[in-house]
Amino acid sequence: MRTGRKKGAQAIGRSRGGATTKIHALVDADGQPVQLVLSEGQQHDMKQAPDLLRDIRKAYVVADRAYDSHALRKQLRSQRCRPVIHSQKGRKVKRRPNKALYKTRHRVENFFQRVKRYRRIATRYEKLAKNYLSMVAFAAVLTWPL
Repeated sequence: MRTGRKKGAQAIGRSRGGATTKIHALVDADGQPVQLVLSEGQQHDMKQAPDLLRDIRKAYVVADRAYDSHALRKQLRSQRCRPVIHSQKGRKVKRRPNKALYKTRHRVENFFQRVKRYRRIATRYEKLAKNYLSMVAFAAVLTWPL
C-alpha cells in the first residue's frame, strides 16, 4: 500500500470547527486499500483523483458522482480503463453506468467504515498530517483479513 501526498501540500484544512482532513483511498476489487492520500477538508475530491488514478490500467474504475468530469473520464479511457461513474444531476447528457458494477462501490464505503472504527482516526487526534496519514495506514493494515 502506498501512502503519499504532494510535496509542499499541507493536507490539514482549517475551519471554524478546527482541523479538517479528507482521506482519499484507492481500493482493489476486494475492498483492500492500494493507495491513501490526504487533502485539506475544504478541497474538492476531484483535485486528488487524477494523481490517485494515474497508474491504473485496464480496469473498471467505480466512483461516486463527485468524480464525474470530462477530464477524468478522458484520462481513464486513455489508460484503457472503463469509468463506472453516475453523471452529476445537472448534466445535460446523463450517463448511467452498469448497475451490477456500480453496486460494487459499497466496498469503498466499507473500507472507510472499517478504518473509522478506530477512534483515533474518526476524531482526528493527530495534529500533523504525516502522523494522521500514518495512523490511517496503520488502521488500514489492521483491517486486512488474516
